[in-house]
Amino acid sequence: MIPIAVTTQLTLALVGDRDERITAHRAIAATLPLVARSLGVAIAPLWLSTDSITSTAVLKHVHGVWCVPGSPYKSMGGALMAIWHARTHGVPFLGTCGGFQHAVLEYARHGLGWIDAEHAETAPDAPRAVISLLQCALVEASETVRLQPGSRIAQAYAGSQAHEGYHCRYGLNPAFQAALLKGPLMASAFDAAGEVRAIEHTNHPFFVATLFQPERAALRDQVPPLAAAFARAALAAAR
Repeated sequence: MIPIAVTTQLTLALVGDRDERITAHRAIAATLPLVARSLGVAIAPLWLSTDSITSTAVLKHVHGVWCVPGSPYKSMGGALMAIWHARTHGVPFLGTCGGFQHAVLEYARHGLGWIDAEHAETAPDAPRAVISLLQCALVEASETVRLQPGSRIAQAYAGSQAHEGYHCRYGLNPAFQAALLKGPLMASAFDAAGEVRAIEHTNHPFFVATLFQPERAALRDQVPPLAAAFARAALAAAR
């Protein structure tokens, strides 16, 4: 096999509290070399523990931000600061599992001005818990999701559906769904019952978050399509 020439180096911030016991973290470590080879780029991962993010200065020179699974994070504030920076500065963003949950929370607080928005995992009695317990926990479960036609996620998968794995107990609270997703944040993937499984921001170069963990494909030595799409967006931003 002829090696692919490396033409560009991408620095991708991986926001989360790294723990090799977490399957998704091992999967992300396997994902990045696969994506780098498929795109002919070098990827430099910058793992940032959430409690180390006290200002956006650490994100100044990154080409993309991936908010990874593993919540509750050591610092919710650090995670939200990184997501806010990516959303408001046009930095390509991918959120998976806990990253999805906190992308919703960040948008609720700072995009809609709901300063009392909370996550039920850390504030179970909050009246405006935009992230709440799922009716059926998705712990080491998998399901087929329907992708919204024309969405960035559908473009990434080049199809109308995907079969993905999960490790989560919390998702978008249906009580606040309509207000949260009336634009520019939109739902872009759904389960068989119509529950939201992915969101994206329509006024952004690439801002996609999934409740499922697409990175798990790398554990089967497959390039995760959404991670590749994220890296392509970061590459476009780098150039």
